[in-house]
Amino acid sequence: MKKNGFTLIELLVVIAIIGLLSTLAVVALGSAKQKARDAKRLSDLKQFQSALELYYSDKTDYPSGNSVVLGGGSAACLNDQGWQASGCANSYMPNIPADPESPNANYVYTKGANTYTITASLESNVNGLTGPIKVTPTGIGK
Repeated sequence: MKKNGFTLIELLVVIAIIGLLSTLAVVALGSAKQKARDAKRLSDLKQFQSALELYYSDKTDYPSGNSVVLGGGSAACLNDQGWQASGCANSYMPNIPADPESPNANYVYTKGANTYTITASLESNVNGLTGPIKVTPTGIGK
């Protein structure tokens, strides 16, 4: 008499293959999340750069501040008075984004003599940039 069905070995092999594929999918998803956060960081930094250049063209100086954490607290927006906690409806940047990993990571602004620096940290390699990066009026780099 012949019985139809799968053997125990066949079922175990299929379960092992499904487990391996799901593990690979989870690893790939984690990497995709890192790249997405890094893309958002670079986009935010370009927005900061544009807003600060508009501010500079109007005021001939950059907003004051040393080690200002952007995206919350006293630097939630940028208006013609500089970094503000609120009240920036018509301004250079009405809502300053925080780092996607905040509070574990932050965008930090420091004003220099006719310049500024914004520091951030990337999680993965993006076009040759890795780890801590700096934004200045001349661009984004290490």
